[in-house]
Amino acid sequence: MYFFRKKDPNRPQSFNLKVMHTFNKIAIIIFVLAIVYKLAKYFIF
Repeated sequence: MYFFRKKDPNRPQSFNLKVMHTFNKIAIIIFVLAIVYKLAKYFIF
């Protein structure tokens, strides 16, 4: 499967790819925090 492949040392590291992955991680974290906030607001308040 694609997710479990080892990183290819011969493949060049792209700065754009690193930036894209960083933004993607930040977006996922913000999304999860928003879902948790909405659920907490719905059930607790």
